[in-house]
Amino acid sequence: MNHELYIARRMTLKGERQKGSPSLTVALVGIVLAVVVMILSIAIVMGFKGEISGKIMHLDAHLRVTNAALGIDDNYATVNGREVREAIAADDSFAPLVESISLIADKSAILKTDDDFMGIIMRGVDNGYDWRFLHSNMIEGTEPNVSDTASSNQIAISKTVADRLRLHAGDKVMTYFIDDKIKVRNLEIAGVFETDLEAFDAAYIVGGIGIVQGVNGWHGDTGTQVAINMKDTRNLEADSYQLYSLLAENTVQHESKYLFFVTTTEQNNLPFFAWLQMLDMNVVIILTLMMIVAAFTLISAMLMIVLERIRIIGNFKAMGATNGSIRRIFIYLTGKLILKALIIGNIIGIGLCLLQKYGHVVRLDPSSYYMPYVPIYLSLPALIMLNIGIIIVSYLTLLGASHIISTIKPSATMRFE
Repeated sequence: MNHELYIARRMTLKGERQKGSPSLTVALVGIVLAVVVMILSIAIVMGFKGEISGKIMHLDAHLRVTNAALGIDDNYATVNGREVREAIAADDSFAPLVESISLIADKSAILKTDDDFMGIIMRGVDNGYDWRFLHSNMIEGTEPNVSDTASSNQIAISKTVADRLRLHAGDKVMTYFIDDKIKVRNLEIAGVFETDLEAFDAAYIVGGIGIVQGVNGWHGDTGTQVAINMKDTRNLEADSYQLYSLLAENTVQHESKYLFFVTTTEQNNLPFFAWLQMLDMNVVIILTLMMIVAAFTLISAMLMIVLERIRIIGNFKAMGATNGSIRRIFIYLTGKLILKALIIGNIIGIGLCLLQKYGHVVRLDPSSYYMPYVPIYLSLPALIMLNIGIIIVSYLTLLGASHIISTIKPSATMRFE
């Protein structure tokens, strides 16, 4: 152990009179609050990003295959699900990466009751559709039978639609599909779900693909998109290029009439992901401000510690100690304050995060934030990196503030009261 660290460990933060300094208490509280705010900021933003991106990933396909003419006309901008499945199955490098494939057909419709009506999009799905997320968010009934025959007339609607039209599981609702002529289907509500993602809840109902295929007069392999979920979502951009290449090659080899587009979840939901990226910027701003607050607090704490021990500094210098050696002593001494603040700040910050994570104390408006409560995600690597960052910034701050010691003269300190 070097002598500076030994001396610092023998000294106390209370000063020569062994009486606590209010200034040091204020400094301690300031640093603790900064640490708590930084922990909460990181945990909340990571929670928002994880929960919302997770919802979008479950409600929309990781990769979406559509016709290049999508949007021109329902009967023209279609995809052949069998053709896409066969192309994927034939590629030994891509097929093992796929978790599920589902043929989907979307069509605009109007739900009408005796008292009200509402425009929605009917999403028809086949047996390959992943129901796990909607099943976990069912608040009434269960998921519908999605047999690929037109005889299946069950649908699932959101709580938003159910409240608007005063419908419940087991009820039937007249559904109007409008093309060149109006086609009516009397659909049965199998279940009611609530995802809190208003863009989906207010726009979609989900049922068997046979309903939409029957309305449009399509055969069983026809839809408006093929939804592909991957086992690993970390490389969706590269996966989309690989899938596009193999589909393009398949089109050329088999002289298919389809020209496919392949898009990722992020490309299909840019407003949501742009909002999540803005949260990252907010965290950077908060962390920067809190680091600045902590730095100024440390500077004031260092000055108070030095002023309360100015006679000791004079004695050290009179005995031949160098400015660098004395600076290291006081950096070590102030480090006690930083360590104490970090321990208290982490305990309070993590404690508040756990309280919110499991108690959902702070509630939100789902229509604005897509969540009924503030989500929390505690990441051990993020907490470690935050604490390391605080220690580094604190050391650099103290390194600069300790220069005041070099201005102190032994002759002046002997007369200092």
